[in-house]
Formats: sequence, structure tokens, C-alpha cells
Amino acid sequence: MLLAGCGGSAPSASAPPGSVITVASVPGVADAPLYVAWQQGLFRQLGLTVHIRSYPTAAAEAAALRSGQADVAAGDYADFFYEQEHDASAPMVVLADGYDAGANVMAVLVNPGSRITTPQGLKHQTIGTAEPQLMPNPGFGTPYSLDTVAASSALNDDGVQPSTVTWRPMPAGQLVGALQHHKVDAILATEPQIFQAESQLGARAVLDACSGETVNLPLEGYFAPRSFALKHRAALLAFRSALTHAQADAAQPTPLEAALMHYAGMSRQTASLITVGTYPTTMKLQSLQRVADLMSFYGALRYPLNVAPMIFR
Repeated sequence: MLLAGCGGSAPSASAPPGSVITVASVPGVADAPLYVAWQQGLFRQLGLTVHIRSYPTAAAEAAALRSGQADVAAGDYADFFYEQEHDASAPMVVLADGYDAGANVMAVLVNPGSRITTPQGLKHQTIGTAEPQLMPNPGFGTPYSLDTVAASSALNDDGVQPSTVTWRPMPAGQLVGALQHHKVDAILATEPQIFQAESQLGARAVLDACSGETVNLPLEGYFAPRSFALKHRAALLAFRSALTHAQADAAQPTPLEAALMHYAGMSRQTASLITVGTYPTTMKLQSLQRVADLMSFYGALRYPLNVAPMIFR
């Protein structure tokens, strides 16, 4: 029932009568198609009742999964791969790939007057980053998030040893202000902070963190406890089928922007102008394994993680 390999679009099969799934979500760009599917009634069309509960952090999502308050979580691969490695008593499966990187969806930015103009200029500088969620911050330059793992790889590609930069964690909402007030030399940001920094400060990007070895890197996916997946396989196949349909629809700006405004709290201007990656309609094991391999290489995982047993089929 749970097989290793490459997942694809689930068949459009109806869920068993009375099927209910509660999804934990931190509303944002990555999981916008989840809300598109809910708004358009795609889950209901397959006989599935879906409740979406908003949480402030990935840590809160993981706690909801462990306690049974949620059956599925939409979240960052690095956080949930870390959770998989550190809590073998509660194994998880990857239901679907939710969001993959595109050009400039994760970038290191500097103030318009900064003397830093290239990745090499980031050596010995302090870079503000979103604070860790499930992964701890061990210090000494070791990455503690998918953002810092990806940026470490991009820096390395440009001949900059990641250990020569200092990551300074802070709430994501404080990154733009920290850059504006020169509390840090640069920030590593995703949307909508990239758009805010560029439009409000005139900030410049000096490094695309999802380039080189990290181009098209999977960023977020959908996870469920293996125990739940074994008992509710048909319902989860229906869930994935509806979500896949919505991810295809999210390539069109209108439903995506509506979801970002209503659920992620973005203004119409922000929702229409931010840089968005891709919402895949298939799941590729090789791509997901890249994330785990990068985490292991840069010390974010203690041991190599084989993703294949986690794939839900």
C-alpha cells in the first residue's frame, strides 16, 4: 500500500462515504492551491470533507499531526525530513509535492546603497534569515532550514564557503525591517518578503538561492502519519487527486491571487506581483531525494535519509 517510487497524479476516484480529512496549514504562497481546491469544491466533488486549520509555524503543524488534531500537514521538506529522522516512532509519508523553486523565489538581498554587489561580497557578512521551525540552530554556520541549506549550496557554487557567513535567525516578518535599519548586512528571504524589500526599500538581489545545484528544488509538500495513510488510503488518493487538479489551476493567476489575498492576507498588488515558483502535478522521487542529500551534505541531517520509503502510492 505504501510503495517506494515516483508518485504521480492520483486517479479521480471518489473517497469512501463519510471521509473527513483535517489539514494543518501555514497559509502562504506554497500551499495556496490547497485553498484553491477548497474554494472550488474539488474535495467535495470526490466525496471528501476537508477541514483546513491554520497554524503559525511548522512546529505547531507537526504537533497537530502527533496529537491527532490534524491528519495531513502542508510544510517545508527540510523541517519534516528532519522530523522523520529524529522521531522514528512516528513515521510519515509524503502525499504530494506541493511547491518547487523557480528563479528568484528565494534570494539574498541587500540595501540599494550596499557595497555588496556579488555573492563573493557576502563573505564575513551577517545575513538575516527566518528563524528555525522544527530544526534547531546549532550555530557555527550549520544550516537550520531549507532556506539556509539552499543558500549554502548556492554560495558554494559561487566559490563562497558557507561557513564564512553568519546566519542571524529572526521572525520572517522582521527581515525587511532588519535590513532597512542595518541590523544585518543582507537578508535571505522568500515571498512576500522579497517583494516588500524590493518595493519598499529598493533592495537588490545578489544571490538566487535556488540556482545551480538547487535549481527547481522541491520546497514544500504534503505529509501524513504513516498510520493514518495505511487506514485511509482511498481518502488520501482522493485528496491528492483534487489537490493535483488545483495545482494545475494555480498556474492561472486569478484563482491563485484570490487564495493569496483571502487566506494569506496579501494585498491585491502583492498577490499579483510576487514571484511564484511552480506547483507540480507529479511527484519525483529523485527531486525529493536531492533535498535530503543536500541537508545531509551541509549538516542539517545527522545521517543520510532515504526518501523512497516515505513516498505514498
